[in-house]
Amino acid sequence: MSKPPLVVIAIGGNSLIKDAKHMTVLDQYRAAGETSHHIAALVKEGYRIVVTHGNGPQVGFILMRSEIAKTQLHQVPLESCVADTQGAIGYQVEQTLMNELRRQNLKKEIVAVVTQVVVDAQDPAFTHPTKPIGPFFSEEDAKHHQEKDKWAVKEDAGRGWRRVVPSPKPLEIVEEQTIRTLLENDILVIAVGGGGIPVIRRKNGNLQGCAAVIDKDAASSLLAQHLAADLFVISTGVDKVAINFGKPDQKFLDRMTVADAELYMKQGQFPAGSMGPKIEAAISFLRNGGKKVLITQPHLLEDAMHGKTGTVIVP
Repeated sequence: MSKPPLVVIAIGGNSLIKDAKHMTVLDQYRAAGETSHHIAALVKEGYRIVVTHGNGPQVGFILMRSEIAKTQLHQVPLESCVADTQGAIGYQVEQTLMNELRRQNLKKEIVAVVTQVVVDAQDPAFTHPTKPIGPFFSEEDAKHHQEKDKWAVKEDAGRGWRRVVPSPKPLEIVEEQTIRTLLENDILVIAVGGGGIPVIRRKNGNLQGCAAVIDKDAASSLLAQHLAADLFVISTGVDKVAINFGKPDQKFLDRMTVADAELYMKQGQFPAGSMGPKIEAAISFLRNGGKKVLITQPHLLEDAMHGKTGTVIVP
């Protein structure tokens, strides 16, 4: 008897924050609940599901809170901040999903797995930080932090300035076998939160945390590849992928092949600070045995799964 299709769904950390007026933990919990409502619909349809999530804003909040309190308490290493977001966001997604499934009289065990992801200690990302974290700032405020607090800062896709940290390439998901075992026992898994806690593997085999934030789409793609997922879903802030985004000749795309996506990447259609990492993750998944990628907004997940919206990318 064949197993139901496996779907890896990557939720963006920014999608849990609707705007600057809704950034509290309660606001994020409510946003997670809205997304969980749509994931529950896929559970009802019989899909096996792994949920991953980003943490860009949240990990920056935790790190900033630690730095503000440094005269009173010890500071928290960046990798521990990532672990904190795994617990907090994993809790939000797990609980809201449990509540939603209960409302629909669906029985399903759910668990969030603290996930470590191995990176290369010599990855050039450690000397060239690119990953935006935390809140948005004006250019003036960002430059103030750069001078006063020694932050690396960068303009983020026309939305404002943000702090940036190293984002090395994910190489290995330490808890992969555990995730497999859970799936084999029909448990819905939340994993690779915030791209995974970045660790390096020493020569003696021991793991050690390192100061970085891994791109959640890259890590989710790696997990989807290794699990041989039938579908990799990337939720984001737009209904569909577009070329010439924000210009008079903007065009939304219903479907792309890998060749199309690679051509658009070469043309600079998908900037590094916005759609670029998602398209790269999609290409990686499809180049390594994946069958289909779907990109859309969280609240359109059901419609996109039924071909009514979203952008589909195929080999």
